[in-house]
Amino acid sequence: MTNPKQPASKISLVLADVDGALVTQDKVLTDRAAKAVKALQAAGIHFAITSGRPPRGMAMLIAPLGLKTPIAGFNGGVFVQPDMSVIESHTLDPAAAKQAVDLILGEKLDVWVYTSDEWLIRDPDAPHVAREAWTVKFDAKVVPEFTKKHLAHAVKVVGISDELDRVAACEKKVQNELGESASAARSQAYYLDVTHPQANKGTVVTALSKTLNVPAERIATLGDMPNDVLMFRKSGFSIAMGNASDDVKSQASVVTDSNENEGFAKAMERFILGRAGKGVGDGSQ
Repeated sequence: MTNPKQPASKISLVLADVDGALVTQDKVLTDRAAKAVKALQAAGIHFAITSGRPPRGMAMLIAPLGLKTPIAGFNGGVFVQPDMSVIESHTLDPAAAKQAVDLILGEKLDVWVYTSDEWLIRDPDAPHVAREAWTVKFDAKVVPEFTKKHLAHAVKVVGISDELDRVAACEKKVQNELGESASAARSQAYYLDVTHPQANKGTVVTALSKTLNVPAERIATLGDMPNDVLMFRKSGFSIAMGNASDDVKSQASVVTDSNENEGFAKAMERFILGRAGKGVGDGSQ
């Protein structure tokens, strides 16, 4: 881990990405990570999560982490309470959703469409479908094509390929072609997420700052992918995972260990709880 560049002020909220950051590659929340979150809460520090996952794909984390803050699914496309009631949602403009689908298919990637309550795919045997179902704990609906009705309710369009250079190139093309009509960024090396222009992790920081009445300079963010850089830029202190790319690491305040080696817990212990004089398991206020 790098030596800490100390935050300018006390941290009152930690906002963490889920996949590649809070959980391991096998999507496991370790005991040490859960204890670190409980220690944050005991120290009076809010903890929140955001992800490209749909909100119900994060439901399994609510009880183990004792979450009380809003949960930002679809990179901020949908905000829900811990009871899954919707606070706010942002659907893509239907024309932008259709253009995103066409661009992704034109670049030879597979494509999925998420609405607020459905995950739509064309091929159940396509790459990453089975793993995504295992991750989010619900199955996709198979459709022959994405209709106007589907795209009128699209919260997220996803491009998928194991040809990672192709995904990176598609990211740039979608960004250039859609401009300000959508937000496009990789949530994994093999996933390109396209959402409403206000549905990105930078706006998640802004929304939670307002909702929880915490100044942005007192928010710490943690992540591993290019879409996490947007929240790094909006927060007072940022932590890149050891498994992040060099580009992502260069844009964070500090770098922790990988998600396979307790990077989340180590970051909380050293950079957040260590500063506050609290250790994991220390329930003092």
